[in-house]
Amino acid sequence: MVLFFKKERDLLARLLLAEQRRLALWLPVGLGLGIAWYFSLRREPGTPEVLAWAGVAALGLGWIAWRPHALAPRLIGGGAATLAVGCLAAFWATHRQPPLPDLPARATIVTGRVAAVALLPADGPAIRRLDLAGAVLDDPLDAGMPPLRRILRVRLRADDPLAPVPGMVVRVRALLRPPAPPSWPGGPDRQRRAYFDGTAGGGTALGRAQAIGPVPASSSLEALRERISARIVRVLPGAAGGVATAVLTGSAVGMARADRDAFADAGLAHLLAVAGLHLGIVMGVSVAAARLLLACSEWASLHWPCRSIAAVAGLVAGILYVGLTGAHLPALRSLTMAALVVLAIVTGRRALSLRGLAVGAILLLLTGPADLLEAPLQMSLVAVMALAAGAEHTRPILARLTEQPARWRRGALHAAHLAQASLLAGGATVPVVMAHFGTLQPWFVLANLLAVPLMAMWVLPLGLLSLFLMPLGFDSVALVPMGWGIGLILDLARMVSGWPAARLAVPAMPDWGLALWMLGLCWLCLWAGRWRAWGMAPMALALAVPFLVARPDLLLSPDGRTLAVRDGAALRIGPHPGSERLVEDDWRQALALPVMPLAGGAILPDRGRVALRLRGAPPARCDGLALLVTLAPDDAGCPGARMLDSLATWKGGAQAVFLRAGGPVVVSDRDWRGARPWVLAPGQHGLPVLPMAQRE
Repeated sequence: MVLFFKKERDLLARLLLAEQRRLALWLPVGLGLGIAWYFSLRREPGTPEVLAWAGVAALGLGWIAWRPHALAPRLIGGGAATLAVGCLAAFWATHRQPPLPDLPARATIVTGRVAAVALLPADGPAIRRLDLAGAVLDDPLDAGMPPLRRILRVRLRADDPLAPVPGMVVRVRALLRPPAPPSWPGGPDRQRRAYFDGTAGGGTALGRAQAIGPVPASSSLEALRERISARIVRVLPGAAGGVATAVLTGSAVGMARADRDAFADAGLAHLLAVAGLHLGIVMGVSVAAARLLLACSEWASLHWPCRSIAAVAGLVAGILYVGLTGAHLPALRSLTMAALVVLAIVTGRRALSLRGLAVGAILLLLTGPADLLEAPLQMSLVAVMALAAGAEHTRPILARLTEQPARWRRGALHAAHLAQASLLAGGATVPVVMAHFGTLQPWFVLANLLAVPLMAMWVLPLGLLSLFLMPLGFDSVALVPMGWGIGLILDLARMVSGWPAARLAVPAMPDWGLALWMLGLCWLCLWAGRWRAWGMAPMALALAVPFLVARPDLLLSPDGRTLAVRDGAALRIGPHPGSERLVEDDWRQALALPVMPLAGGAILPDRGRVALRLRGAPPARCDGLALLVTLAPDDAGCPGARMLDSLATWKGGAQAVFLRAGGPVVVSDRDWRGARPWVLAPGQHGLPVLPMAQRE
């Protein structure tokens, strides 16, 4: 037995020694595991835990400094240190945020300074949403309260004539609400997202907003964006203009909902959101143009570092493009990665490499640990990792095409690169899409193989040319053919979205299933030896997880007014389906079932120990009941039976019931999330905004 374990230990040591140059690639993985561990806790860690993490990090780093060339310190000490640093980074990011305030449940008058204006997509007139900073609530109960330390998002009425600009102080009567809690235990946590985004909640204007004081002039960048959008819409009316506006200014409000749904069903929704793909195309076109201009000068070609100059020019173009499209967070992340690529080119290193990705991932995780739990960062990291690893392993094969003088081989090389990028990036992000959006688009690879080259080689280059021609008044020369390319992409999206099984609903994937996929993908991509194939086993298991885990049989909404029952191949919702759109959409996505109305209160079929009672229904029979779920406010309950009602949801949030042979098992949202800074108190109350102390 001892000899057996010694052989296994020696084999593992040889494998790790062969991969020692790639151990550094696992640093962001360790950070990510530490961050995920922190956010999985059910209570906020105290001082002893934080000191323990700091001690583990110090000991691990000290061990490495003492024996820098030994395998055990680098593997064990480095792994423990990165886990601890990830926990510390998440803890520090959490406690730098101000608490979520307690917003009034009644209509109130809000006065605040406009920090940003967003246009929300709508089939009718675009609806404007204001981000108000330093908002003050003006009513008798909130008199003397200090301004909110978070952004308050208020949606204006569609008929409001106010033209808000950043810096304007507005006053509006609105109905406010805190960030919505999860619709079911384990569901999307919008409160955590709002906590780290710096928002306090949202609201809907009940009256028209009024400007207070002098109206500031709109910023030059905002005015430029509006002029570009207006010019695009004049030249390209309809859906083509909406797509062109989306890729050139970052706003897709001009598109009809049917077209946006077609892009989503075809797996092409990422073409409408400015992120890494668009930035890469813009920088690539800019680099190619700069290289061409420099090549026209013999002196520059012989004496200047043209490759580095072109790379810097591409980065400058990328910065301008991100600023023009609104500087959204996904685009800023992509710009960070692009800056690292340019740095690698300037310093003579490989542009797309796993080491560069590791450095970028470490920066992103340390500066925004909570972003690891959101879809944009997850999709970006797994897609780039798959592309870098795929390029590393296929480079010798594809290099043979570059050695052949025939032109068709070079065309085949470009086609192979596009196909490889679509397959690797798209395949790596499939489980992320399943986990966050509950959908699977089987035809997305084919759609992207056709649409991405059109966007990269036709649409966006012509769009950039139109921006340069706009000051001269000749932008229609580029916008009109750009519209032809957009028309082809629109036709493709509509066609693919109409194919059988274009968009399949899949049940919710638990967090550990997604973590299993990402760890397996890391194992497959980060190692170089044959044992990297072991990562395919957890990846295959992760794809089956949504269909293997137990799903709740009954769901009760966070406000206790709506319930849903899983009845075979349908989800029955009552008392009035459609009354809570957000909750019902989350339920439909989580269970991947069609919605049907729920009949009056009755004992569940074949489940005699659980009874339901809707409003106005007669009292349930109490014989043998273990659980009574009631929406009636005057229900007295049953002796010896647990009751789920509005009081239970007021205390614990949304409720999920699992029917077992030993009796029903109830899980509440508070049981699932625990007591964390972003979890609001019972009744969804935040921290009261207390008046400032009187000056002595």
